Amino acid sequence: MTQTQTLQLELRPRTYSIEIGHDLLAQLPDLLRPLLARPKLAIVTDSNIAPLYGEKLRDALQNAGIETDFFVIEAGESAKSFAVLERLSEDLLAAKIERDDIVLALGGGVIGDLTGFAAAILRRGCRFVQVPTSLLAQVDSSVGGKTGINSPLGKNLIGAFYQPSLVVIDPDVLTTLPPRHLRAGYAEIVKYGLINNAGFFNWLENNGTKLLAGDEAATIHAIKTSCAAKAAIVARDEREGAERALLNLGHSFGHALEALTGFGERLYHGEAVALGISLAFRFSSSLGLCPPEHTQRVISHFEAIGLPTNITAIDPEGHITAEAMLDAMMQDKKMRGGHLTLILSRAIGDSFLNHDVDKTALKEFLLKETTR
Repeated sequence: MTQTQTLQLELRPRTYSIEIGHDLLAQLPDLLRPLLARPKLAIVTDSNIAPLYGEKLRDALQNAGIETDFFVIEAGESAKSFAVLERLSEDLLAAKIERDDIVLALGGGVIGDLTGFAAAILRRGCRFVQVPTSLLAQVDSSVGGKTGINSPLGKNLIGAFYQPSLVVIDPDVLTTLPPRHLRAGYAEIVKYGLINNAGFFNWLENNGTKLLAGDEAATIHAIKTSCAAKAAIVARDEREGAERALLNLGHSFGHALEALTGFGERLYHGEAVALGISLAFRFSSSLGLCPPEHTQRVISHFEAIGLPTNITAIDPEGHITAEAMLDAMMQDKKMRGGHLTLILSRAIGDSFLNHDVDKTALKEFLLKETTR
C-alpha cells in the first residue's frame, strides 16, 4: 500500500497541503480537526457522490463529535449556475456557517468550483476544503484556487481566485468512476506533459492505459506529478498574470465547444480539453510552429485512449460553424484589449503564450476543422 504523500502549495501566508494517499477519506476527521475553529462544518456534494461517500463521511464526522450540515446538489455541469449558487449560499447561511468554519467540497470539478465560489462570497469569505472524487478534479481543478460558475456566454466567466485550506486526494474513490469519466480526467494529465515536461508525456504514452485500468503505482505517480506541476506554477503566478495561463492549453478551443454543445452530457470538460489540445497542436503546425510529427503523436495518443480529436466527431451534422467557434472563443478570459491569447506549442513539452493571434488565420483554420 502506497504511503500518504504530501505536497505544499506555497502561497504564504496561505500555504496549504495537498494530501495524496489511499484510505484518506476514512482519515478525514483527523485531517480536518486541526483546521476547525469549532466542531462544525458543512459538506457540499452531488446526487451521484452522496450515496457512495457522502453519507459515510457525514456519519464518520458526527461520530468524531463534529456537527455536520449536509447539502446535495443535482449532479451535472448545469449546477454551475447563478440559481444553484444562490440556493447553496442561502442554505449555508441558514445553517449558520461562520467565516471561520469550513465548507467541504466532496465531488468532482463542478462541486469544487461551485462550493469554492460560494465559500469565497459567503460572509465575504469563509474557509473551504477540497476532497475531489473525479480524476479530473484530483489532478487539476481542486488545486490552485480557481472557483466559479458558467454563463450562457461561456464557461467559468463568473468566479474568483480563492484558495482552499486543504486538498485531500484519495485515489480509492476512482474505482467507482465510469470509464468515460476516467478518460476525461486523463486529458488534464496529458496536458502537464505537453506544457513543459516531454519526459512525462513519454511516460504516459507507455503507462496511460495501465493508469486507466486502475494500476495503483501509475495512478499515484500521475496524480502526484500533475499536482506538483500545477502547484509550482500557481505558486509563481497565482492570479494568472502570465505563466499560469499555460495551464489552459487547449481550453480556449475546448471551452468554446462546451458552450456550443450546451455544457452537458454531449461533451464532458475533459473530452473538450483533449479536443481543444488537438486543435491547438494542429493550429500550431498550420502556422509552421510545431513539427507535424509531434502533433500526430499527441492526436494518436488521445485516440488510443478513446478521446475525441476532431470537431466532426462530436458534431457529425455540422451544426458548429467556424463563425460560432470564433465568437465563443472571443469570450475567453484571456482576452486583453480585444486581442485573443492562445496557448500554442513549438513541440511536445514546449508550449507558449501567443498574445495576438491572427484572427484571419484562426478563422481559416476553424473553417477546415468544422468541415473536415
